[in-house]
Amino acid sequence: MSKIRMAQYGTKHGHAEGKLLAMQTNPQVELAGVYEPDPAQRKRLSRESESFRRVHWFDDPREMLDDPTIVAIASEGLNAEGLAHTEQIVRAGKHVWYDKPAGDDWAHWQRVVHLAEQQGVHIQMGYMFRYHYGFQQIAEWVKSGLLGDVFAVRAHMSTWLTPAAREVISTHAGGIFYDLAGHMLDQIVWLLGRPQRVTAFLRNDSGIVPAFKDNTLGVFEFERAIAFVDIAAMEPRPMARRFEVYGIKGSAILLDPFEPARALRLCLEEAGGGFEAGEHVVPVSPQSRQQLYNLELEAFIRTITGAQMPDRPLAHELLVQETLLRATGGIPEPAHLAR
Repeated sequence: MSKIRMAQYGTKHGHAEGKLLAMQTNPQVELAGVYEPDPAQRKRLSRESESFRRVHWFDDPREMLDDPTIVAIASEGLNAEGLAHTEQIVRAGKHVWYDKPAGDDWAHWQRVVHLAEQQGVHIQMGYMFRYHYGFQQIAEWVKSGLLGDVFAVRAHMSTWLTPAAREVISTHAGGIFYDLAGHMLDQIVWLLGRPQRVTAFLRNDSGIVPAFKDNTLGVFEFERAIAFVDIAAMEPRPMARRFEVYGIKGSAILLDPFEPARALRLCLEEAGGGFEAGEHVVPVSPQSRQQLYNLELEAFIRTITGAQMPDRPLAHELLVQETLLRATGGIPEPAHLAR
């Protein structure tokens, strides 16, 4: 089987180097090169990064967009750049491995997805926890009915950011919630669907960068369930990250830290799924962040080569972004839902 030629558009996303390394080490991929619109960024990476030091740099994006041998491109610009870059890639008729989240402009993102459908190209968002064994196990338990009807989900995914990083993200309404909550919403809407009502508390409590929302909570109401996602930007390291799902027949908790994960706590009212009633600590094989990126890429390749259906349809990618923007104010809640 011939290798798949890929390229990378942008380098300023927090996942950019990891995604580049995944392409460089995947035996099915031939990395054609990277385009970075900022010359200073390109110079810095060529000097400081072993992964970027050995790439071919395109001088103009048309070099990769117009190359018919390049079939897919990783979109790895800043969050403020990514949606425009992704649109260019889709218009060029190429598949996109697009790092999260999908921009601030809901109408623009919808247009890009519609264009991808017209062009017959695949967009896969960079939510790497889809390939995390712990999250996959919880989803399997929920969808099999082992936990019964789910009535609550709690997700905690805080971080610690420098003032410079806060300044960059402060351009986005929602701040740290905009930047990270999509990871948890990707899991929640996969389990529960579209929330009926969204309420968010977006605060600046550190005062370090006043325009940056650094202490945040989103509450997502469903017909018979409620989900809570809390994310802050100043949690002491190492951060405690946790994902909890509660059903009427059982609960499943991905014990912190979930990166790398070590165990799930499963509690059942009655025996099922090969488990006795009661509490169980289920081991989870730990995965590095790079291993998750590698699994993302492997799934992307299988999808664009026709070996599998997408792990998440484009309708899901739209729903995740819609839900995120409802929380950050990019999409107003319908008037009849206002409290």
